[in-house]
Amino acid sequence: MTSDTTTRPTLFCLHALGMSRLEYGPVTEALGDDVEVVALDLPGFGDATTADGVTVDDMVRQVTRQIRRHGATRWLLVGHSMGGKIASIVAARTLAGQGGLFGLAGVVLLAASPPSPEPMSESNREQMIAAAADGPLDADTARSFVDDNVGAPLATPLDDQALADLHRTSPEAWTAWFDRGSREDWSAEVGTLDVPALIVAGGADGPLGEDAQRRLNGAVYPRATHLTLDGAGHLLPLERPTEVASAILDFWRDDAGRAPVMSDDFARVIASSRTASNTRGILARRAVADDPRYVPQVLTEAQLTTLRAVASRVVPQDDPDHSVDLAARVDAQLAAGYGDGWRNADLPSDPEAYALGLDALADFTGLTYEQQDERLAAIVAGDPDDALGTVGDSGGGDSHHGGDQDDAGMTGGTPGRTGQPSPDEAHPFSVEQLTAWFEDCRVDLVKLWLAHPATMERIGFDGFANGRAGRALQGFSRLGAGQREGWEPAMEVTR
Repeated sequence: MTSDTTTRPTLFCLHALGMSRLEYGPVTEALGDDVEVVALDLPGFGDATTADGVTVDDMVRQVTRQIRRHGATRWLLVGHSMGGKIASIVAARTLAGQGGLFGLAGVVLLAASPPSPEPMSESNREQMIAAAADGPLDADTARSFVDDNVGAPLATPLDDQALADLHRTSPEAWTAWFDRGSREDWSAEVGTLDVPALIVAGGADGPLGEDAQRRLNGAVYPRATHLTLDGAGHLLPLERPTEVASAILDFWRDDAGRAPVMSDDFARVIASSRTASNTRGILARRAVADDPRYVPQVLTEAQLTTLRAVASRVVPQDDPDHSVDLAARVDAQLAAGYGDGWRNADLPSDPEAYALGLDALADFTGLTYEQQDERLAAIVAGDPDDALGTVGDSGGGDSHHGGDQDDAGMTGGTPGRTGQPSPDEAHPFSVEQLTAWFEDCRVDLVKLWLAHPATMERIGFDGFANGRAGRALQGFSRLGAGQREGWEPAMEVTR
């Protein structure tokens, strides 16, 4: 990490239908200096014109351009109501490497419209379309809209602001949302997003209340933290700014902000055209903070705890508050059936080998750091000391070489499933097998650590930045030791 490193996140805030960037004013004040807030006017709302179009795709493209122009390298998307749908689409495209964006750390949804069609009665839709048929919303319509979307009356200054935003809303943009945008189904493109998310609902909200948030947006964000503000309606940034701000700060501290930090220069190279979009997407997903509530899919909780302790000795990370959960990533790799195309002939399948190896280290977390290092050194050396003598002798594994692609869906030779071996399949490791397994384990841990873009910066690697797909690769011209291209980030390499 260099001196040119952003230490606080940027929040790109997208407003609700009929509102503007001004609705985030009270939230911005409550957040203080802990974050940078960039509230945007979507096309046809606030001070934004309709010149760039008013469709959902138009809004997504405009938001993408503004984020790219800003140049943020650690950022959250905050989407309220209509803005939530836009936020989810921008997030999906960013994690796919599209749009020249990098650095998305999480998503905050406030009473958000989902990527799928928004739940809405046809009678209400027709009424809202008719309200703008002859021009901007009249005073009665604006008054009813605010009253219908709050759990309790707003303070007078905020109420006046909401009414003013509704009056200046473009009839074209208003109609486009009800007629097309709210009906569009983007769920196929958005899919499921493995990214930190905070989903906030108003307890007194209607169609986009708690049930809809859990059912529709919760399906998109399986890692989401859900929060319901009792008594609040739909206009959460205006109704409960202090509670919204507090929830965002907690979310950043406890979840989205826990990933290793890269310098701004390095992140901008990943975002640039020198990095192919598919590579950018891979790095974007790797850079996301690991889930602090991760539930193991193959290992047991006890085995995962042991593996975390082993990982901390094999790959020490300088900042435990901003680190990679290598053990969780190994477990996810095991669950997906991914391998490196090879395994030791004397070991069973990877899921079974990890279970047996970690069970042999069941007392590892109770040892001092010095004792842990001694234990691991003994395993590497194949030393059958008293501690390792209890491992036993399995008499060998499946006895073949080959990638775990052949073993995906298999445990202990049984086809069609992954995970722990059954009691009749389980057999303890010999010391030799434990040594062989721990070699594979170290490779997995180091490989996953090196694959993180923050580690790439730490070791001075930017070889991924050789040009985007669809054009001749730009490559590198200065190949001498210690020579740097003009565009390369100035990395402080750790050796």
